[in-house]
Amino acid sequence: MESVSDGEPAVRRRPKDRKAQIARASTDAFGSQGYHAVSMEDIAARVGITPAALYRHSPSKYDLFRDAVLGLSQMLVDTTAFADETDGDPAMTLQALTSALVDATIANRAAGGLYRWEARYLKEADRAVLVHQLKVVNERMHRPLLTLRPRLKPSQAWTLSAAALTIIGSITDHSNPLAAGDIRTLLCTMTADVLAAELPSARRGGAPRLTPLVVGAEAGMYEHVLFESVRLFYENGYRNTSMEDIASAIGIQASGLYRSFPGKADILALAYRRAADRHSSDTADALSRNSDPEATLDDLVDEYLGRVMEWPDLPYVYYTERQNVPEPDLRVLETIEHSTMDAWARLVTAARPEMKIGAARYAVGAAFALTVDFRRLFARESGPESVATIRRLMEVTLLGRPVRRR
Repeated sequence: MESVSDGEPAVRRRPKDRKAQIARASTDAFGSQGYHAVSMEDIAARVGITPAALYRHSPSKYDLFRDAVLGLSQMLVDTTAFADETDGDPAMTLQALTSALVDATIANRAAGGLYRWEARYLKEADRAVLVHQLKVVNERMHRPLLTLRPRLKPSQAWTLSAAALTIIGSITDHSNPLAAGDIRTLLCTMTADVLAAELPSARRGGAPRLTPLVVGAEAGMYEHVLFESVRLFYENGYRNTSMEDIASAIGIQASGLYRSFPGKADILALAYRRAADRHSSDTADALSRNSDPEATLDDLVDEYLGRVMEWPDLPYVYYTERQNVPEPDLRVLETIEHSTMDAWARLVTAARPEMKIGAARYAVGAAFALTVDFRRLFARESGPESVATIRRLMEVTLLGRPVRRR
């Protein structure tokens, strides 16, 4: 509000919703650029205030980041709170929980990846808060789920509810076009199918290999650098890994590393290109071997899971460090990714004629997200039963068949 008395300067008053403006700007900035790429100056500019004014509201960028991440996860807690107050039909409760989570995620799609990918930068105490918030949401899903499926083990119920959250959250990993109503219907259907999925009790024949890849100096400098760099990016984050760290990991001086690689961004881009090219090549190979779409998808899922189990750090880094890939490399990667996803999506539509290609892309993205979240879905080691379970969940997500064929 401004004073306009004769001869007196206008008085600019602080908007009543300034705190909410800062919260929205922080969430949008961190969601689109990642924690490390955002500065207090960036957030202040989004709000239309000076950095000094922003510091009067919050003492640091970290405080804004923490509030953004925990605010998003608290939103999931708040939107599912009704489940604690009802003893009604468990099927209707589970459906209502799914709908509430889907609506909240669609409404916050641009920033929803914050708690999925950037939460690793939270301090330990704040990360514990996030874990508790997500546990509350999972437990609210467990109650009706275990009432409907009393033979499930508690660990299986946890896997299914966590997988449901992964599928819902997968829309924050990509920006494929689809009408909001269609996204809502598709996510609710995929989530319901996964929550109803029959799970394997023993290792499926032809399960993917489980032995993680180990690459040493004997493989040559190029492969050794890629492997150790991805490991460090996974363990410490791209921003917290230096060329000196990479050089030390492979046992050479940093000057020797710089002679072969201009910088760590180039190494990251090479790792991304390796992953994208392998996925594209595996897809082409499977298509050349099979004419039946379901058989081809079967092979592709096994091959894809095999790659994930072989080098589990790479898919996680691929999803979390994307904003650090140089723009020219990113454009090439997007071309490869879109081509590969379309190939999978066409197989899905061939196996499910009722599904349109736009929806199929979302199903493929959700299936990929399940493999990236493998370590979160299974706290224990990735034994044969865990791999068979994740394979089954991918199959249900892609083909929509929670009950296995006899």
